[in-house]
Amino acid sequence: MNRDGAAATAEWPVTLAGVTESVVTTMGPNGLWNVAALGLHAGDPVTARTWGNTRTRRNFHRQGEGYVQFVDDPVAFADAALSIVEREEPILESATAWARATVERVDAGTDGETDWEEWTLRPVEAAIERETVPTIDRGFGAVVEATIAASRLEVDEYDERELRDRLAYCASVVDRAGGPRERDAIDRVREHSTW
Repeated sequence: MNRDGAAATAEWPVTLAGVTESVVTTMGPNGLWNVAALGLHAGDPVTARTWGNTRTRRNFHRQGEGYVQFVDDPVAFADAALSIVEREEPILESATAWARATVERVDAGTDGETDWEEWTLRPVEAAIERETVPTIDRGFGAVVEATIAASRLEVDEYDERELRDRLAYCASVVDRAGGPRERDAIDRVREHSTW
């Protein structure tokens, strides 16, 4: 809040386009920060969807905010996307930039048998932790795609064989084009899913 009692605003610390994958931390009722993946849909305002009765959804309802983080470590992303990670501090070591954002639910529905909620996100504080020279690593992209496929395994609306074929393809990309962290991350996808 600023001196006039209005909500403070900030700019996103990175340029968003299409769907930008991020990691969000939200304060849980146990006093720990839950870590999860969150796809940000570029626009004015930025939006995101939570799927199912997740900790992120419940914490958004309880707290009305979270720390959206942009990470460059595929292992941190895979763990956030497919497992339960809780921490004492909101900012991850792998965050190159972050924004504390307020959230407001603007829509809800059901896709198949899965409930979803759509949220607007508005940054109120932001920081760049470190600037890096960007590199394009096909392995990291394959890890992101693998987390999405793995999260849909055993969901009736998705074809199990197609998802497993996609996972096998992603693993082959990581084997050919990824580095050690991407290989560790694809192993985490296997550990955290029914793949």
